[in-house]
Amino acid sequence: MQRYHFRPYSPNQTVLFPQRIDKDISENDPVRLISNIIEHLDLSSFRRLYKERGRSPYDPKMLLKVVLYAYMNNIYSCRKIEKALKRDVHFIWLAGYEQPDFITVNRFRNRVKSEINNVFTQLVLLLSAKGLVTLDVEYIDGTKIESKANKYTFVWRKTVEKNRARLMEKIKVLLSQVDDAIGQDKSAAEESVSFTPETLTEIADELRQSLSEQPAPRSKEEKKAVREKKKQVKRLEQMCDKLSEYDTHLETLGERNSYSKTDNDATFMRMKEDAMNNGQTKPGYNLQIGTENQFITDFGFFHNPTDTLTMIPFLQSFSNRYGHLAKEACADSGYGSEENYSFMETNGIEAYVKYNYFHKEQKRAFRNDIFRIENLYYNAEEDYFVCPMGQHMEPIGVRHGKTGSGYRTESTVYRAGNCKGCPLRWGCYKSKQGRREIEVNHRLMQYKRKARQRLTSEKGLEHRSKRPIEPEAVFGQMKYNMGYKRFRHFGKDKITMDFAFFAIAFNIKKMAAKLRNTGYKTDDNASFTPYTALNKPIWRFLPQHNTNIIKMVA
Repeated sequence: MQRYHFRPYSPNQTVLFPQRIDKDISENDPVRLISNIIEHLDLSSFRRLYKERGRSPYDPKMLLKVVLYAYMNNIYSCRKIEKALKRDVHFIWLAGYEQPDFITVNRFRNRVKSEINNVFTQLVLLLSAKGLVTLDVEYIDGTKIESKANKYTFVWRKTVEKNRARLMEKIKVLLSQVDDAIGQDKSAAEESVSFTPETLTEIADELRQSLSEQPAPRSKEEKKAVREKKKQVKRLEQMCDKLSEYDTHLETLGERNSYSKTDNDATFMRMKEDAMNNGQTKPGYNLQIGTENQFITDFGFFHNPTDTLTMIPFLQSFSNRYGHLAKEACADSGYGSEENYSFMETNGIEAYVKYNYFHKEQKRAFRNDIFRIENLYYNAEEDYFVCPMGQHMEPIGVRHGKTGSGYRTESTVYRAGNCKGCPLRWGCYKSKQGRREIEVNHRLMQYKRKARQRLTSEKGLEHRSKRPIEPEAVFGQMKYNMGYKRFRHFGKDKITMDFAFFAIAFNIKKMAAKLRNTGYKTDDNASFTPYTALNKPIWRFLPQHNTNIIKMVA
């Protein structure tokens, strides 16, 4: 008879785990990296968010480590974080066997929503101090992320304005039907002025008071007249409430065309992720990010679905965060406008930004099209264009435009002398007018020429080759590898807080991947410093106690 020898098995033994819970955590595990980084960040602003008296709260440094490590592992639910704190050895070691519940974790995130942005800035400054980013170049791109709001809770500006205009007409008709002197006087006074809820409330109160002061009706006709007046007052009060609702909608809309009732900061936009392929709009935010070496260096949320009007405030947010503008900016054709080019030239930013037909003008068909404005000969000294038949197109006037941000554009209109009987009339223009007119924005054309020179230079080709693998790669990792496709909070302040946590976790995860490729080891309570061996940069963790990140960056 054979005897089998197995290892002892006793799950109920008194000492089941080793004395050090991190015995089974490898030296180069990202959980050690995140612990060391947070230990050396300046979190003094977190302490001011807590009261000195009362029950001792959990250490905010521990909660920050736990939340960031959860985001690094695609865990965004507070309930799942609570479960991981009891099951995962990495979370148990990181929390020091503290077990805050999901309510505590959620309260911590909301408590530090005004301070977490500063932590993100500190981390990027740390990356800059260690040579992983330079903060001199910014690759900019945007994507739309769906809000948590219901997609059928929309409010459209045109609908509100149309219904409000109809309501105003109904109010005027109703006041004209009121035979009371007060109602007639108010109606006559407000014929040329838009009504307000306060004005209608005053009218309704005065009408109701006048009805109460009248003697009691005796005949059926008098009673019927009183009932009719009461109905009119009630209808006026209902219209007042409806008018107040429309005014609230317009106030919430601001300059937007739509918003969601459940998330007032969300705007309805067309998303790339369209399961029904019908172009349905959904409540969301336009997320703009700036990257370098695939690290997120800046981010911002905007209401407008297009990227053109977001570039200037986004570049300014970079300056507010780091104290200076980026020296170089690289973006796609969605940002190529006169306003953006002018801002970057004024502030000394080299604009490697495409314009709408940059790629199209490289094709032979575009260059050989003699009818296009870009291919017409222009005499700058005498200010005229020459049409394909050799006629001079003289300036006849100037047209001014205005962008959504208030920037004023100026275009000159040129007209040919005589197009009657021209053999090239078939391909020159389609208008039924006798002479061709063209509208030219000279400042924009000059900016485009400068942009073309930069983009086709050696440095421009390098930036153009990097741009698709910079923000585009970050968006791909964010949405498809880390599952961050939809916000889980309402309001711009809370989604900004949530994405700040995500951006910090994303950068630390990227840093851990780069360190893993070069090899590193870590000790407890150590901060990492670079050194060079055999002319090859290598990153390690060396003991440096009492190191402050602000001093390191300075």
